[in-house]
Amino acid sequence: MFETFAAEVEPFDLASLDDSGIEAIKQLVYEQKLVVFRGQELADEEYIAFARRLGRPEPYFQEHYHHPDHPEIFVSSNVPVNGQKVGVAGTGRFWHSDYSFMEEPLSMTMIRPVVLPEGKRGTCFIDMELAYRELPEHLRQAVEGRRSLHDARNYYKVQPGDVDRAIIELVEEFHALSPGVWQPMVLTHPVSGEKALFVSRGFTLDVEGMRHEEAQALLTELFDRIERPERVYVHDWAKGDLLMWDNRSLIHRAAEQAPGQKSCSYRISLYDGLPFDAA
Repeated sequence: MFETFAAEVEPFDLASLDDSGIEAIKQLVYEQKLVVFRGQELADEEYIAFARRLGRPEPYFQEHYHHPDHPEIFVSSNVPVNGQKVGVAGTGRFWHSDYSFMEEPLSMTMIRPVVLPEGKRGTCFIDMELAYRELPEHLRQAVEGRRSLHDARNYYKVQPGDVDRAIIELVEEFHALSPGVWQPMVLTHPVSGEKALFVSRGFTLDVEGMRHEEAQALLTELFDRIERPERVYVHDWAKGDLLMWDNRSLIHRAAEQAPGQKSCSYRISLYDGLPFDAA
């Protein structure tokens, strides 16, 4: 099932790439959907510089996820720095596509581990182009030409400053920042022209033009089909890994890790200058 995506690149100096090399990397990501670069020991400034050559890095819309010195870096961490909390722990443990709840979802995402747990730490991926191609006819007819609501409200992370504030106040404040958006249920990739299903259990909450019960039944049937274990590719992290993937073509989630294990990863997401959906 996994031969349709994921490519591994042996260690080399990313900073040595000329413009044609950068373009070749982008094309490799579009073609393979997920690319693993091995042996990359990058300083934060080098990591950001590499991202800027690929596109426009987008700082996350909530500042408490930011690296204290580099807002382009999204920090997922349970490791204090000088006794201070940095970033947010336990992020992304649900199927999603980055920023699908915003008007313009992110084109590509990169992640590199900074602190690896002693046990396994993985990130799981599902090929949504393959998921679309294998839809039975009744589901294909149900999703073609329809939109679904993507909303991140169920995954608000409580912050220290939220103490003594009412839940409704927090929900309304978050909703003002991220009100949700209707997205097409089927995308057309701007480079390959391939169609991909664009829904996820994490962020897709409703279907336009359907009664609530009907919409939930459709989404549940889609999610249960998409998330079958045989469709899931798991990347087990190793020191020096740098992952890049096409956010149009894959959904992902963090795999579970053993309680009490320390972990920290740095994510940069970016826009590549192409439309997210070429339909």
